[in-house]
Amino acid sequence: MDRILVALDVETRAEALRLADTLRGSVGGFKIGSRLFTAEGPSMVRALTERGDRVFLDLKFHDIPNTVATAVTAAAGLGVWMVNVHASGGTAMMRAARDAAHDAAARHNLTPPLVIAVTVLTSMSQAALQETGVPIDLNDQVLRLAELTRDAGLDGVVASPRETPAIRSRCGAGFSIVTPGIRGGAAAATKDDQERTMSPAEAIAAGSSYLVVGRPIIAAPDPKAAARAIVESL
Repeated sequence: MDRILVALDVETRAEALRLADTLRGSVGGFKIGSRLFTAEGPSMVRALTERGDRVFLDLKFHDIPNTVATAVTAAAGLGVWMVNVHASGGTAMMRAARDAAHDAAARHNLTPPLVIAVTVLTSMSQAALQETGVPIDLNDQVLRLAELTRDAGLDGVVASPRETPAIRSRCGAGFSIVTPGIRGGAAAATKDDQERTMSPAEAIAAGSSYLVVGRPIIAAPDPKAAARAIVESL
């Protein structure tokens, strides 16, 4: 149960709180991404952290080191459990994020959030990666960025389940791997806009630490039953 994080990819605070109240105790936490954060702001995060929920703030910060550090400082002050940046921002940016998280948590007497980095978005294919000017194999790029993240001292990465075994082998057992793009099996059969997917059980078997599940739960007629089905499949 603790390894399932539900993506609250909805438009309003009311919808998000309704889902959180329904699913609390059945899953391990909630992800707040750009859609909900842009609509409802930091108060949406506080509404969950003040209830004791683990919140993964998924805003994928990617900017100059100082700007990312100030953003992570603000996130840590909200009491988030996990926050992410883009590994392609480079070592200096990732280290600035890590240091900011620890410094802000110490000032607020909070546990520092896990700081993880996005490798290659799960919506991207080999062709899409090459279109951006990265000519190497997609799997090699993911591993390169995962190792860069580890060397920068971050807690883990966001990566497709397809690359998880190789990341686990390269970066070790203590390195967190957060896996979106969970589809198939108990998480429904459609991929939507995801390219590199697996079922929940397959992703855990591949070495994922946490699974981010959105539409297969929140769009289900009975979200709690859908969440329970995924947990039971593990």
